[in-house]
Amino acid sequence: MLNFLLFLILMVFCWPLALAALLLYPLIWLILLPFRLVGIVVGGTFELIAALFYLPVRMLRAI
Repeated sequence: MLNFLLFLILMVFCWPLALAALLLYPLIWLILLPFRLVGIVVGGTFELIAALFYLPVRMLRAI
């Protein structure tokens, strides 16, 4: 809701910029999507490596 109100304020003060933002947002979102997917994969890989390192400690703690 806050984003919408900020967009309306921008529309009142500078409508060409608001329309440009409205038209360019989906394009920018599509360009940044692969970087988000890479971030998810790298984060998952680091969590897997951490889980593998902590596995012996967790096994010893369970005994």
